[in-house]
Amino acid sequence: MLDNCPKCGSLFVRTQSRDVCEACHKEEEKLFEKVYAFIRKRENRTATMSQVVDATGVEEALIIKWIKKGRLQLVRFPNLGYPCEKCGTMIREGRLCSACIDGIQKEITKLQQEEERQKQAKRQTTYFTQQKKKD
Repeated sequence: MLDNCPKCGSLFVRTQSRDVCEACHKEEEKLFEKVYAFIRKRENRTATMSQVVDATGVEEALIIKWIKKGRLQLVRFPNLGYPCEKCGTMIREGRLCSACIDGIQKEITKLQQEEERQKQAKRQTTYFTQQKKKD
């Protein structure tokens, strides 16, 4: 699919593996190597996201992109993470933090219970008719 590169605006063929043009992809690869070289060092393996950003000058959004794509394995880097898509709390897997997941599950349960109450109320509705007395 033809698209404009979100970084430089040039036209390129978007693929599942590439969301930027060739030139920007090469630049991202250089930045990836810079970040990976930094966190690969034993003394930097426990660095936080802000420490990695400060030390390398690479945007946090780009590092998060690599984490989500699986290029940076969080198992090796215990203090790295990315924000929950709902509240922004730092997480290490999935798209939502456990608090947001719990909240959504409670809302679903609440809605299901309300739906069940409405169904039962509908079943219990009784209709009465009056017949006229014949004289």
